[in-house]
Amino acid sequence: MIAGGITLAFSPRLASAVVTASGELDLSGYGFLRDGLLEVAADGPPALIADIDGLTIGELSPIAVFPLVARRMANWPGIPLTLVTRQGTHLRAFRRQGLDRFVAVHVDVDVAESHQKVPARRWAHRKFPRTGDATRLAGAFLRDQTTNWGVPELFYDAVLIVNELLGNALRHTASSPELRLDLHQDRFTIAVTDENPRPATFLERTHLRDPGIGLRIVADAAETWGSSRRWSGGKVVWATLAVSHGS
Repeated sequence: MIAGGITLAFSPRLASAVVTASGELDLSGYGFLRDGLLEVAADGPPALIADIDGLTIGELSPIAVFPLVARRMANWPGIPLTLVTRQGTHLRAFRRQGLDRFVAVHVDVDVAESHQKVPARRWAHRKFPRTGDATRLAGAFLRDQTTNWGVPELFYDAVLIVNELLGNALRHTASSPELRLDLHQDRFTIAVTDENPRPATFLERTHLRDPGIGLRIVADAAETWGSSRRWSGGKVVWATLAVSHGS
């Protein structure tokens, strides 16, 4: 993918996804680089490595894009971002602005993977057919996972979210949606992927019978939620629930 003077190339690995960035980083390519990294992260790899050795960084380059992406990824999908570069100009710029305190930097991908601190997590996913049984089957899958993972108290809020997100994908897209569940640290994530890139949008409604009220239910039940485009195509709509420390 190319835009704003930046070229992004993606290569999957067993332990991570690697995005190689080249070109000149300036304001015209800032948004493309940011969104490209977030789109790869939305596909749910164990970790994300950005190889920026071929990226030209000058005095005015917006390198704050990297800690911004790292913070967003830490919130969701909860995976680490690592940078790879051997360029002395990069390292000096990061140290000068203190960015290396927020994003780890290594000399190559193998070293980056060996130093990654990937949080322990449990995850499960399942694709559901476009039938009237889809939400019931998803609810049974969710109950099994929350029970097996020792967080059955999350089921009632989670099933409200699953019903809305899965129902929206069935009503508004032609996809067979996939449900992804993820438990790590103190956060439980529900994510529904579909093939339509149009983002889910929250609209204020005043009556329960108004269309679009479902995302109000998601927003009220979840700690956070969002809609993200995926590098592989389509989007993922996700929501998180807090896990009590006693769970």
